[in-house]
Amino acid sequence: MKQWYEELFENYAETYDTEVFTKGTMGECDFIEKEINYDKAAKILDVGCGTGRHSIELSKRGYSVTGIDLSESQLQRAQQKASAQSLTIDFQKHDARNPHFSNGFDLAIMLCEGGFCLMETDEMNFQILQNAANALKPKGKLILTTLNGLFPLFHSVKDFHAAENKDGVATYKNNTFDLLTFRDHNLTEFVDDSGNKKSLDCNERYYVPSEISWLLKSLDFISIDIFGAKLGAFSRNDTLTTEDFEMLVIAEK
Repeated sequence: MKQWYEELFENYAETYDTEVFTKGTMGECDFIEKEINYDKAAKILDVGCGTGRHSIELSKRGYSVTGIDLSESQLQRAQQKASAQSLTIDFQKHDARNPHFSNGFDLAIMLCEGGFCLMETDEMNFQILQNAANALKPKGKLILTTLNGLFPLFHSVKDFHAAENKDGVATYKNNTFDLLTFRDHNLTEFVDDSGNKKSLDCNERYYVPSEISWLLKSLDFISIDIFGAKLGAFSRNDTLTTEDFEMLVIAEK
């Protein structure tokens, strides 16, 4: 039986690229470049690369990028977009829970819930972090965004999604946030690339900063910084608050 995230991304690549949360690519890549000191020799791993928006933009800026994702259709879309711009990017179909790389990358990125926090168990989410960590060279860096567990303690996730909703993209209903598991369960409704209306029972794991710090420390990251994640405007100046739906995590080996 397929998990909800497998069904969601089965035929959703073109529609995905119209989602509001995909519109911050340029600013996010500006931040990534700054974090690696504009070192064009840096090898970058994009975990849960989706339709390749960060991989493509970083490649255009002269970086060597490998993008991995579980979804065949997302990767096909990524490859088409890259080819249309005459870019050569190593897109590979991989399950981020399984180890594939070892000590090969200077930077790993996992942005916009690229795999991490979508998995059905905490152990699986940890495997994704673990494999990203193992892919890094000594002194490598990990940059990820994840759902901020402080947000639902003070706000309604349902109201947040309702405010963000735009015509023609996924909608989220019947949200229930479980205080024991820090998972938001919801009914996600969307129209796939073939025009079929679909409805999926989804759940996503929200993390509090202390959990993220502990998980990353257990993976031998030495420096761990956590900030609020502003769409298209990542910054070390944004202190994480209860108003931030996502947090930005920067960890160094």
